[in-house]
Amino acid sequence: MANSIHEMIRASFRCEDMVKCVLGLKSLDIDAYKALLMHGPLTAEKLGEILNRERSTAYRSLQNLIACGIVYRETRSIDSGGYYYEYVAIEPQEMKQMVKKNVDEWYSQMNELIEKMDDKVSALVMRMDDEES
Repeated sequence: MANSIHEMIRASFRCEDMVKCVLGLKSLDIDAYKALLMHGPLTAEKLGEILNRERSTAYRSLQNLIACGIVYRETRSIDSGGYYYEYVAIEPQEMKQMVKKNVDEWYSQMNELIEKMDDKVSALVMRMDDEES
């Protein structure tokens, strides 16, 4: 994976790479999201089985997905008493809109910083001129 914007521009990025970068996810998180899309709502234990990982590893991945908003959990009741959680992936189109919104916000913030660069550079040049005087 590229380490800078400069490298990203020149690299051949896949959609997965972009989503991982924008949402701060790992490859396992993307695999977990895909499994939820393919299989529908799953428990952490069942997801772990599908991913061939421990339940605790699947659970950490689910927490990452919940934190970025592309998975949510639903409480299910057990007839004999108690409950358990199933995890549900949002639709790909919703995720796409979320990624687009994040990119648009980032782009706007970067443009604001770029505009402020003129002021910062001017202040630095004036300070250097003052020090030389």
